[in-house]
Amino acid sequence: MPDAHPSQAEDTRQHAGRASSPPGRAGTTRSRQGLQNAFLEALRRTASLMQLMGQAAADHIGINTTDLNCLNILSFTGSMTAGQLAQATGLTTASITGVIDRLERAGYARRERDPQDRRRVVIHLSPDTATRDVAPILAPMSAAWQEIAASYTDEELELIAGFQRRAETAMRHQLTLMRHPQPDT
Repeated sequence: MPDAHPSQAEDTRQHAGRASSPPGRAGTTRSRQGLQNAFLEALRRTASLMQLMGQAAADHIGINTTDLNCLNILSFTGSMTAGQLAQATGLTTASITGVIDRLERAGYARRERDPQDRRRVVIHLSPDTATRDVAPILAPMSAAWQEIAASYTDEELELIAGFQRRAETAMRHQLTLMRHPQPDT
């Protein structure tokens, strides 16, 4: 598989201007279908590479990929309840308990009772440990993404960020359907 290069983004922008009608409108051409297929293939390749990057990062850090994913989700807010983390990941509360145990032992998180409801446990990210151990592993990829982003205009970045938000919503919806299939009606 060839390595991606920032100039590919420029090539894609140049070709995107030649596409015909947006999807769902009459007049979709073979050229547009080719672009859509290339786009879907690029998404699949990126998703596969993200999984491989996650596994490699987890290996370097010394935790498993599920724990790294939970640590990443926890990093978005800094703290959340065990139930919220279970819901965000789709893991059972029993599985989340094991994840939290391992993250706590490794120094990446700590548990605290919710002062408003002592039955609830709040999980807090331990930013110093995460910054010391995790950030150096992921920093080169983050720098590469920032370099790529710098090659786009503000308007293009708004479009890409909008796509990412819509893709995230669609993926969350599909994940919910996979985890909780609805009976055929």
